[in-house]
Amino acid sequence: MARVIIDSVEIEIGDDERLNGIQAAARAGIDIPRYCWHPGLSVVASCRMCLVETGTRNVETGDVVMLPKLVPACQTPARDGTVFITQSDKVQHSRAMVEEDLLIDHPIDCPICDKAGECYLQDYYFKYGHGGRRADVRPFTSRRRDVGPTVTLFTDRCVMCTRCVRFTREISGTSELMVRDRGAHEEIDIFSGFPLENKLAGNVVDICPVGALGDKDFLYQQRVWFMKRHEAVCTGCSTGCSIYVEENQDRVYRLKPRENEHVNQWWMCDEGRYGYHYVHSPKRVVGAQRRVETSEENGDNVPAYENVEWQPILDDLQARLAKAGRLAAVFSPHLTVEEAYLLAKLVHGVDAEATLAIGPVPVVGEDESYPNGFTIRAEKCPNHRGLQLVLSHFTDRVLAFDQFLEELPNIDVGATWVTGGYPQPWIDEASASRFDEVPLLIMQDIFASPLWERASYRLPGVAFAARPGSYVNHRDRLQTADWAIRPPAGARVEGSVYWQMLGMSGLYRPQRVLDEIAATVPAFAMAAGPLPSVGVDLRLNQFAEAATAAASETGDHC
Repeated sequence: MARVIIDSVEIEIGDDERLNGIQAAARAGIDIPRYCWHPGLSVVASCRMCLVETGTRNVETGDVVMLPKLVPACQTPARDGTVFITQSDKVQHSRAMVEEDLLIDHPIDCPICDKAGECYLQDYYFKYGHGGRRADVRPFTSRRRDVGPTVTLFTDRCVMCTRCVRFTREISGTSELMVRDRGAHEEIDIFSGFPLENKLAGNVVDICPVGALGDKDFLYQQRVWFMKRHEAVCTGCSTGCSIYVEENQDRVYRLKPRENEHVNQWWMCDEGRYGYHYVHSPKRVVGAQRRVETSEENGDNVPAYENVEWQPILDDLQARLAKAGRLAAVFSPHLTVEEAYLLAKLVHGVDAEATLAIGPVPVVGEDESYPNGFTIRAEKCPNHRGLQLVLSHFTDRVLAFDQFLEELPNIDVGATWVTGGYPQPWIDEASASRFDEVPLLIMQDIFASPLWERASYRLPGVAFAARPGSYVNHRDRLQTADWAIRPPAGARVEGSVYWQMLGMSGLYRPQRVLDEIAATVPAFAMAAGPLPSVGVDLRLNQFAEAATAAASETGDHC
């Protein structure tokens, strides 16, 4: 184990670890300021904000020999005996000089800059800058130009860290951005005829340390200090990126990637980033309804519905399910693990031979992989794998949606419970007509559909931002998401409906359900207790079972 000293704090580094001064200092609880360095990009050491003193300690004598000049921490490896000093007068003076140099020509437009409140320049100036400005203050604003359909560039705000340029070359592999001209005339720009429009383009706004790159979708919409941040999981595809949902007063304003080395590293795709707008669509259905006698309208018989409060409608539904006989349920891949388990438990409790099916699994195109390994999955739903694992606990035969439609006429079902929650239309008139002979059709969804128009009971559900619970991605990693906003008036979280109908006391608690799943469903044994923010790999339990079985066969035990 290598031992490194940072400001008199000694840390240990594993033999297979390769850390630089910034990373080693972070492990010691010390933050070294930087502009150009990012853990997911190559090192250029151009901003000079991370300059520190360094030296080497003799293992035998304990003597420390320091280098005469400051060195960039981002480019200095932490080896056995390395010493870093990050708070000396020499270092602090250097940081103040760098800050002053960057701010001499920086636009004084913080009041209208989207980055205000999360800008490195602001934070570092107050923490490391000079007490007063020595240069003349010139009130001017930044030149602005579009570099792509989702990103705009405020040229004069740029500190030339080149993070964005390196991202397009090393992560997206599209290389639209470049540095043009030289010296004091350097600027970020696009190659002529090649706008920044790759599917990961929004990430350049996230990694920009200042306000040089702006997200058109978020530009001038909200101040960052008004928003609340919630840990969540992107439901746009089966990659299941770890994200933050940022909202104010129950309105989502932006999604940002959350670091998770096991899933998405530091990135997310634009499809997931900008795919949240349906959450606030005026077409959302609200208010529980029950079908009543048909009425005459323009000579045609059309179904009529009455609005009913949630408690009476669930009591009525409970009674009708008990008398329905054979049951079937269609589970949307947008449900959480906990919701799928509760619905399966509810249906299975009424009819132990109930038919369980997974709703349509949308697939668009093919998987798209990028040089760093990030992949946008063709499967556009978050929890297909989770449903397979949960439903397999209740039945030996889980039907795909097409299979279910084919077999439905031959299944003498008295009631069918169908869940939706898809951002886009998911069922057509022909498929919905297969349910015409079902006596009791319970429908949970967020938008109207041909099947919604046929339902005996309409139960408005919620979108991902209001849904707490867990998802299993394509690689069997289980992650939890917190609710960020309240549902629209008249809609209810699906899990809370099942919770109430099962007679469980108190408010809906996904963690309590997940603990029960971990105790009863072998595939989820690793999910016991609160999960770490990066989630858990459910395959580790399979590996452990395989190792135990192998040990039993050979007689080896530990």
